[in-house]
Amino acid sequence: MNAQNEELKWEKYLAETPQIDYSSLEVQQFIRTIPVHTNPVQQAISIYETVRDSFLYDPYHLDLRPESLKASVVVSKKRAWCVEKSLLACACFRAFGFPARLGFGIVKNHIGVEKLKSYLKRDEIVFHGYVEVYLNGKWSKCTPAFDPRICKLSGVPLLEWNGSDDSLFQAFVENNQFMEYLHFYGEFDDIPFELMHREMKAYYPDLFDNPVDTKAFSFHFDPKLAFNHQEDRTKN
Repeated sequence: MNAQNEELKWEKYLAETPQIDYSSLEVQQFIRTIPVHTNPVQQAISIYETVRDSFLYDPYHLDLRPESLKASVVVSKKRAWCVEKSLLACACFRAFGFPARLGFGIVKNHIGVEKLKSYLKRDEIVFHGYVEVYLNGKWSKCTPAFDPRICKLSGVPLLEWNGSDDSLFQAFVENNQFMEYLHFYGEFDDIPFELMHREMKAYYPDLFDNPVDTKAFSFHFDPKLAFNHQEDRTKN
């Protein structure tokens, strides 16, 4: 890879996008709450912990619309789901000059998810989000989803990250199975909205056919992204 291509490769992992809008007033105000360190690793850990702890984890209000999945929108909330928290963390990492990208997978949570499964009608949690950060010559995964309060309620330890080793949810808590990773979609420089809609529609068709918007649970999506692929297959 020549020098120009190498520079372009890193540029996309530092770039601002409509979703990763870190120069917005809202995100800049949040960034000022992050403790500043001279040590790069400690600074990255501080970003991770601030995002992790600043929002209550809430998987009961999911919004896949591009106008909603923006870092500047997430910071206005008190509760956020894993994709929202990962998106904001990615924006903050890039704002501090750390190359960062979004990762997604399919997981199965074995602790305290009966209520969520009743809405999803599946065991799998599709498009679970995490962040991958480039530090000291290597990519490292971190998962800022579970805040201290949800960890205490669920009886699982707070997920720490040392800035070097991958920090994904634990497979077991003591002798109890906790989180099972079933599939990794990979890492992306921005939110892959079409893939997200397509996969969620395949796993949760009822949420798309019978939209829910209640205080207990809500699910919003972009109809153009959700149904265009189906129409395209019909035409072919």
